[in-house]
Amino acid sequence: MCGIIGIAGRAPVNQLLFDGLTVLQHRGQDAAGIVTCDHGRLFLRKDNGLIRDVVRTRHMRNLQGNIGIGHVRYPTAGSSDSAEAQPFYVNSPFGITLAHNGNLTNAIQLKNELFRSDLRHINTNSDSEILLNVFAHELQQRSKLSIDAEDIFAAVAAVHQRVRGAYAAVVLIVGFGLVAFRDPNGIRPLVFGRRETEGGMEYMVASESVALDALDFQRIRDVAPGEAVLFDLDGRMHARQCAEHPRYCPCIFEFVYLARPDSIMDQVSVHKARLRMGEYLAEKILRVWPDQDIDVVIPIPDTSRTAALQMASILGIKYREGFIKNRYIARTFIMPGQKTREKSVRQKLNPIDLEFRGKNVLLVDDSIVRGTTSEQIIQMARDAGARRVYFASAAPPVRYPNVYGIDMPAAHELIAHGRSEEEVAQAIGADHLIFQDLSDLEEAVRRGNRTLKTFDSSCFTGEYVTGDIDRAYLDCLERERADSAKAASRKPAESAIIDLYNDD
Repeated sequence: MCGIIGIAGRAPVNQLLFDGLTVLQHRGQDAAGIVTCDHGRLFLRKDNGLIRDVVRTRHMRNLQGNIGIGHVRYPTAGSSDSAEAQPFYVNSPFGITLAHNGNLTNAIQLKNELFRSDLRHINTNSDSEILLNVFAHELQQRSKLSIDAEDIFAAVAAVHQRVRGAYAAVVLIVGFGLVAFRDPNGIRPLVFGRRETEGGMEYMVASESVALDALDFQRIRDVAPGEAVLFDLDGRMHARQCAEHPRYCPCIFEFVYLARPDSIMDQVSVHKARLRMGEYLAEKILRVWPDQDIDVVIPIPDTSRTAALQMASILGIKYREGFIKNRYIARTFIMPGQKTREKSVRQKLNPIDLEFRGKNVLLVDDSIVRGTTSEQIIQMARDAGARRVYFASAAPPVRYPNVYGIDMPAAHELIAHGRSEEEVAQAIGADHLIFQDLSDLEEAVRRGNRTLKTFDSSCFTGEYVTGDIDRAYLDCLERERADSAKAASRKPAESAIIDLYNDD
């Protein structure tokens, strides 16, 4: 999961890109970058860290131009080395830079093809650089000095033929404009909008609609699975379906945890979807646990608040805020390394003893992945005086790796893998544990858009929508992306201050 943004404006876009990435910061806190274009020259700034720390005033002055793209990174594939911060750039053809959200499942094959057949060199371990070079090669096959929309559509169609996995991408092509495209399954989200200015129409593409809202762009619609949308330098928009067999299979975990609640993705309000998750989970409690003795419902901030509030309302039980969150600690799920996550839980949350003392407490969270956070929070509730601690998850048990860009790579790191629900409850120290049913979770999202027939629910089912995942692939992924492997590969990163035409 990463956050991407692209703006084709009529005035300088550096501040807009910065502000948009700030709104999308929840999607990645490892690295950030912006590239702009002015009179055929690209200006790039990227490094490890939050966008506010990576792009300072002196960098903003150098980010010239009315068109640009940006990225906030959450490391799954590749490493946390600053050299893998995005956007990536290739000079041939024309000069192309790309920002990508997702994960390519045939990246190794593509990297070999790029070297042996396309004669292209990949300089990092990032699959995003691979995606960029595949697109650049296919565009170069047109063998034209000046390109048009037809050439772009043909190149994207060729990308869909070669590339497998999840990808939502924004591409800046020097001399042409901005391109956005989404994989044929629509796994990762992508939305675009526009606004009228004195200088003419401006267009924006982003991972979530909340970024458009913050910059006063009117949401037009989501980029459809397999579709490419183009915004040329003359302010014209072009769109075309470029995949042979597109289908909607959005990642269900976006609605559970990743997205902001004020976003609308694939025509579904994330906030309302989470309300329905709470509704279904409360109904399950009434059905399978009618003699429950819960005194109070307490959410684990922030993502579970919406579901917990609806649960308390339906159950007729008091809702209380029992944990105070430190706003200056990043999201623990997307932190690199187990020890870092464990340390951050205690720094991030502090219980209000009065809400726990002598009570049977139902803690509600959006999901249970590694179990690290859940176990520590349950213990915090007991230390605060809770008599009994029950736990509810708005998502089903996460038992399988995610291969499409979410950091769930190693099955043995998932607490529910190979365990029954009773064994998970024992492992995290809960007196009782209840999970959402997958059918209810999917219906909670589908009620917002009845055209969504299927979802990528692979982390719950082990069924992968791209159809190319086998045991060998999962074993390889686990070796490369398990916490132990990341720790072994992590090294001090030198600053990657990259500006193609200006000194820092």
